[in-house]
Amino acid sequence: MQKNFVQRLLLSIGSCLLIFATLFTPTALAVNNPELLPDTVIPVVDLANFLPTLQEESLIEDLESFEAETGWKMRVLTQYDRTPGRAVIKYWGLDDKSILLVADGRGGNILAFSIGDDVYELLPRTFWIELQTRFGNMYYVRENGENNSIVEALHVVKGCLVQGGCNVVPGLPKEQWILTLISSILGGVIFGLAAIPRKEGQMVAWQWALIMSPLWGILFLAFGIGPVVTRTADLLPLFRNVIGFVLGATVAFLSPTFSNSTTSET
Repeated sequence: MQKNFVQRLLLSIGSCLLIFATLFTPTALAVNNPELLPDTVIPVVDLANFLPTLQEESLIEDLESFEAETGWKMRVLTQYDRTPGRAVIKYWGLDDKSILLVADGRGGNILAFSIGDDVYELLPRTFWIELQTRFGNMYYVRENGENNSIVEALHVVKGCLVQGGCNVVPGLPKEQWILTLISSILGGVIFGLAAIPRKEGQMVAWQWALIMSPLWGILFLAFGIGPVVTRTADLLPLFRNVIGFVLGATVAFLSPTFSNSTTSET
């Protein structure tokens, strides 16, 4: 279990780096095999058999109802050995208000998205990268199954479209919260070290703390607090991160005292 947690934590780190280091590229559909598509037009084509029959029927009904209510066209294609490729564009009439989820079990991440231009106005590219890495990674799929990976990703997208858009994927996974806590503690340590008095009679070196504020501020506010408040209304992880910052700052600020005490005892 500990090994799996470490793997998921490393995956979360990689996901964060991916979000800041790359731009999302829609799935390339180079081939054209219309014979793989059903004769009747349905919003879900499960060529890889990822979805149980009842769940597939429920998903089809749900996507049709959502399109009728909102105008957003959401489609799902699962594939493995062969793909219909560009044939899906004509088959579904994909346009600027379309969202195509492609689930392919041959890669490390099973999810990919092809997004219409109008969708990007509500859900930016970084949203789709985070969505893909959260629900399509091999550890999530192994624990929850390909079917739930697809359904949960679609559920998040629908919720964000209904509320008028999202800049980030709602919800704070444990692995991501651990990263924010580590960042908060590091920010506190830097603040505490910068605030250590450097002159006789000085209690706190506020000037140095302010000089170092861009560094500890980014760690604590941008990477420690920002991801929490933008993804969840739960105050507990926010409180824990604040406490982590305070404890990190306190230990770092008092470190010379501990060092002097050790030296005196020696």
